[in-house]
Amino acid sequence: MIILKSIHWSIYIFIIITLSSLIACKDTQTIDQSELPNKPVTEQDEINQADTNDDQDQTENVDENVTEENEITQPYTIDIYDTDSFSVLVNKQNSLPDHYEPEDLKTVEVPTILENPEVNQLRDAAAKGLKDMFERALEDGMTLYARSGYRSHQTQHQLFESYSERHGEEAANRYSARPGQSEHQTGLVMDVTSESVNYQLEEEFGETDEGLWIQEHAHKFGFIIRYPKDKENITGYIYEPWHLRYLGIELATAVYESNLTYEEFLVEEGILDDIDA
Repeated sequence: MIILKSIHWSIYIFIIITLSSLIACKDTQTIDQSELPNKPVTEQDEINQADTNDDQDQTENVDENVTEENEITQPYTIDIYDTDSFSVLVNKQNSLPDHYEPEDLKTVEVPTILENPEVNQLRDAAAKGLKDMFERALEDGMTLYARSGYRSHQTQHQLFESYSERHGEEAANRYSARPGQSEHQTGLVMDVTSESVNYQLEEEFGETDEGLWIQEHAHKFGFIIRYPKDKENITGYIYEPWHLRYLGIELATAVYESNLTYEEFLVEEGILDDIDA
């Protein structure tokens, strides 16, 4: 009997000790959740977190784009009354000052037709643009020639008087400018030609390979065809596919893409109120 009681007590003590050990072990494994790393615990949580990061990145990019757009300025400026500006407007309503002469004239470095050194000049930027254009044309199999660039007030006076004597003043006024009203005097114009029209200035030039090339590419070098076909009522002059006016690449490209004459473009820009050829 005594032995049985001892066994019972032994079992009872064993159970108590075992239970105490289990409770102690559980307390030891308890972890403070605040110490766990702050990260998603499922795949969907990871996707959501990634989306959140993308949204933040996009927001930052939008803010950067807005800043960049605010910093963008007009790629060209237009001052039609500044005689030194590439954008100066010279026509029958807007004359140059008496005996104006550009200060940065230089002899062009392209094939020329006439021996007169005066007409083989352009302003520096226009001369560089012309050289680049001629070189690119040659790469494309087109050989261009410069025929008449800068003309002084006196030269233009002599030309207009000569045309008037031969064809009458009214006729001369359609294809030749009076002194002070000629774009040639700005040093920003070159008349170009080719062998296909016997190096002359003919309307047929516009239909030659060289003329068509110029129509497509001149703006890339800063030039526009100043007097397009069927625009005499706007420009005041007959169609001259050879008459290239330098405006600078940005402005020339804008005028080219508008498919307008320079006068019409200036009206669209709000610089001219109306056109009076």
